[in-house]
Amino acid sequence: MRFTPDFLDEIRARLPVSTVVGRRVKLTKKGKEFTGLSPFNSEKTPSFTVNDQKGFYHCFSSGEHGDIFRFLVEVEGLSFPEAVEKCANEAGVMLPARDEFAEERERKRASLVEIMEIAAKFFEQNLQKPVGAKARGYLAGREITAKTQLEFRMGYAGADRYALKTYLAEKDISQDQMIEAGLVIGGPDIAVSYDRFRDRVMFPIADLRGKIIAFGGRALSKDVAAKYLNSPETPLFHKGHILYNFAKARQSAFNHQQMVVAEGYMDVIAFARAGIEHAVAPLGTAMTIDQLKLLWRTVPEPILCFDGDKAGVKAGFRAMNLALPNIEPGLSLKFALLPDGQDPDDILRDFGADALNEILQNAMPLDEMLWLEHTQDGNFDTPERRAMLESGLLETVRQIQNPTIAKYYKKSMEDRLYKLFGDQRRTNANQYQNRQPQYNQNRNRYAGFGGRKPLQSGTSALKNSPLVQDMHKVQSPREIVLLMTLIHHPWLVGAFFDDISKMKFLSTELDSIYKVILDVTSTDPDLDSHSLRTHMKTIGLGQTLERLDRSITLRNFGFLMPEAEQQDVIDGWSDLYRQYRGNAMNSDVATAAIALGDDTEEQNFVRLQGIKAQRERMLRNDDN
Repeated sequence: MRFTPDFLDEIRARLPVSTVVGRRVKLTKKGKEFTGLSPFNSEKTPSFTVNDQKGFYHCFSSGEHGDIFRFLVEVEGLSFPEAVEKCANEAGVMLPARDEFAEERERKRASLVEIMEIAAKFFEQNLQKPVGAKARGYLAGREITAKTQLEFRMGYAGADRYALKTYLAEKDISQDQMIEAGLVIGGPDIAVSYDRFRDRVMFPIADLRGKIIAFGGRALSKDVAAKYLNSPETPLFHKGHILYNFAKARQSAFNHQQMVVAEGYMDVIAFARAGIEHAVAPLGTAMTIDQLKLLWRTVPEPILCFDGDKAGVKAGFRAMNLALPNIEPGLSLKFALLPDGQDPDDILRDFGADALNEILQNAMPLDEMLWLEHTQDGNFDTPERRAMLESGLLETVRQIQNPTIAKYYKKSMEDRLYKLFGDQRRTNANQYQNRQPQYNQNRNRYAGFGGRKPLQSGTSALKNSPLVQDMHKVQSPREIVLLMTLIHHPWLVGAFFDDISKMKFLSTELDSIYKVILDVTSTDPDLDSHSLRTHMKTIGLGQTLERLDRSITLRNFGFLMPEAEQQDVIDGWSDLYRQYRGNAMNSDVATAAIALGDDTEEQNFVRLQGIKAQRERMLRNDDN
């Protein structure tokens, strides 16, 4: 007998894993989990855990992992139907009568899964063929390696309107099946059915078991209406019930007790490239309650990492309001907003994986996001506006269904209101900004470097919020060391003028100081470090210089020391500059790849290949 997923879920919901496992393993409650000796290995130190909230057991010594049915199959030797029947009887759930229609639906579903797998392999093969050159160029520009492409099973749908349709027909797949799977568009008003996905980089979407059930496609041409296109709703795919990359991310999320929710496919892949393999994404729509519950079954506090622009902040507020009525003790959300105009790929390329990790580590809790939503306008200069703020906050808190959490949220909002207004009743937005609570200090800083460039958010209200300003300040550690090398050894400017004069610092503040150095050394080529520092202090850069001095440890960069040998300084500078050039050439690759995506002429492809080859030669020379 075939059992529907809903039927199995009902049994799981009624029968805790600890009840089933506890008959075979002596379990001890530790926090939210149970622990015991492994039933799969002989051991003296418990490595076996059971989590009723998440509905599974995990054995660290053997790697065994599963639910109540899997446990009975593995430990008691039952068949799967026998395990289901035993659990159903214990849970008080009636076994379903034989349903020939349901069984037929299951057979059709299995057939559609097979078709989706065939399509996935077709797209994968296309990416590696000559027809996929443009797609490979785009991916190279995004620094997505062949290994990453294989890992995520990325592919390419060619521009031909009938390529996939013809391929599937050769596999004896009917047109009706193609349409039902969402791969082909057809119907009574369409004379000739055609492929849904054309000239797009393809991202397979898997269900919770890792089976391909849908696709997302990223357009390579700028002349299409939808930059990203997902499969339609099908018997396999309901986009509000699944998250991209969830099946792959689940084990890493369990190991790290962290799940990151990004905005889209490319963001998830950027996190994976940074070593953060527990990232997922909604599928082109706002987060749903089903997706939220899926996250909470995996980790207690998922982190939503959205862009800091207007759309990203709005998405964060929507998710917050969706979660509020449903939060429970230990179940909540955190929020990490990226700087405006930056996505995870930008942060990874410009500042490295550590910067992404630090953004996640300093994510704000849900109550701060609630406060930010209501105070973002920053205008509370009348009693009526202050009353409206208080009324809105407390009205939102009343949506929280858990009375204990609602009590603490009410107290939190009242405390913040008191800190905001106090007894003096501040009367304008500037005073409001200056009285923001101390907890907003020291949030979301990259690598402990001071004096960062503010990267503002999309709305004027958020731009003026100290929370967002403090969260969106960043300078690259590499850029700081580059600049400090020039300050410690200004003679480098004359020695390497052709290279140094063409540099461009990402940080506006650092770039302005760099230009001061160029100006001063151009009028006095023999300028020493002491004289340069004196000039910087004279023009008001003294505090900035002190801050930069504090931001690095000289013993970690011996070539910065005043007494360093000239050749050591040159070698140290050369290493730094090669890294700087590598980042710059990555940007050139991206630009060339975009050009290729817009115009497939041979000269654009040659240009891309030339820049990539130049970058590879540079890297090989660096290794030598």
